[in-house]
Amino acid sequence: MWRAKKKKEEENKKEDSLLSTVSKNLEVLKEKLHNSSDCVFREFVIGDKVNAAMVYIDGLTDKKVIHDDVIRPLMFSYAAGELPRKSLLQHIEDGLLIASDIKEVNTFNDILGSILLGDAAVIVDGEKVAIIVSSKGFPIRSVTEPQTESVIRGPREGFTEAIRINTALLRRKIHDPDLVFENLEVGVRTKTSVVIAYVKDLAKEETVNEVRRRIKSIDIDGILDSGYIEQLIEDNPFSPFATTGYSEKPDVIAGRILEGRLAVFVDGSPIVLTIPMLFIENFQTAEDYYSRPFFISFVRLLRYLGFFISIIAPAFYVALTSFHQELLPTPLLISIAAASEGTPFPAVVEVGVMEVLFEILREAGLRMPRAIGQAVSIVGALVIGQATVSAGLVGEPLIIVIAITAITAFLVPTLYEAGTLLRIGFYLLAATFGLIGIGVGFLVVLVHLSSLHSYGVPFMSPIMPLEADSFQDVLIRSPLWTMKRRPRVFGDGIRQGENQKPVKERDMQ
Repeated sequence: MWRAKKKKEEENKKEDSLLSTVSKNLEVLKEKLHNSSDCVFREFVIGDKVNAAMVYIDGLTDKKVIHDDVIRPLMFSYAAGELPRKSLLQHIEDGLLIASDIKEVNTFNDILGSILLGDAAVIVDGEKVAIIVSSKGFPIRSVTEPQTESVIRGPREGFTEAIRINTALLRRKIHDPDLVFENLEVGVRTKTSVVIAYVKDLAKEETVNEVRRRIKSIDIDGILDSGYIEQLIEDNPFSPFATTGYSEKPDVIAGRILEGRLAVFVDGSPIVLTIPMLFIENFQTAEDYYSRPFFISFVRLLRYLGFFISIIAPAFYVALTSFHQELLPTPLLISIAAASEGTPFPAVVEVGVMEVLFEILREAGLRMPRAIGQAVSIVGALVIGQATVSAGLVGEPLIIVIAITAITAFLVPTLYEAGTLLRIGFYLLAATFGLIGIGVGFLVVLVHLSSLHSYGVPFMSPIMPLEADSFQDVLIRSPLWTMKRRPRVFGDGIRQGENQKPVKERDMQ
């Protein structure tokens, strides 16, 4: 059985090999490409002696490169006919083609794989080897400031959909020969380029091997975005919390790689994944490290507080107004009762309806054209809020609670999805069991977070398990000169020299 399988593979390989004449090779390629209208088969003669052809995909190649660097030098060369046949191909590569990147292939599948990526194939009569010329020239978006991670102070360049531009942007940040890019191909039909980037002496070898193994094991028709890769290689697919980081900014990716992590680039996606990930990353931004630490520490504490408020405020309102009125101060309780007097629904129903309306408005604002999306979301919220209060359907205190929840939910955008699910869960627990339900829910969430891992790294590190020497960049951001070591969970190591604290000239004397 093994010999039969081996023999069949050899026969398929033999059938895939190039033929000795240009016309027959073109017939096979046209058949394999089904005579698609965007495939160009350009036949010409080298030195008035040898028939040749060029195959490429219109729209994926740079026609200036094809015309000036390939076809022109081949057609206007008269030396080719004077050479022995066995050295013609070598003469073309060494003395005629001006293109900087060329290679030889000898199968139709290799030719198809190359031209579908934007390269061009040169086929010469009498040769069973084709020359692949790098001629990629498809339209791409220029490097611009990312819309999802805007900053006041710091670099304003963001990744694009072209993978080589993205790797170049990272290489501009890290001029280290130990920065490694490993190229993989994923997707049976899309054959998408996926690049793993890491600094060789910083990243753990076992983590690199595991990421490489998981990506290679993907067997799927197509990869259209880095979100596909994230969902197919993550550790905890049933958790509401993402355990794979991502960013659209080269400086953020560079900073994480310098901590000992890996980055995963996907061709066609401006979002780059980072592995492993910690929970505290959700509360850190690029600007945290470009500004002075004192105000940034205050802002970071606000992010933690805002996330807590966003997931607990509606549930807390329901629990206090429906089960534990005795915990409210009497004046506040009277104000809430007076505002809610005459409303037809209990607080549980009111909160549920307003939460659904808020999510509908948010989704509508996102999906509509940008020119009118913001206006619809803002005006819709004002009109609906005012109308529901005027009609006596809900009370003013609930509108305040929902508004505060909506604002604080956007303080930590990377946790918006998980925060929404947690908010709904706490709301249901509060509507059923009151404050006891909220307390039990918090314990469940903490236990779940403590059990999560990202490629062998505890997700809640350095909080759980506790690592006191790594707390300089958790709740607050300590001065840069105090962060001497990299996080231990990514591999212990020194990242700056001793005595980096700024000193005045008289102190030096």
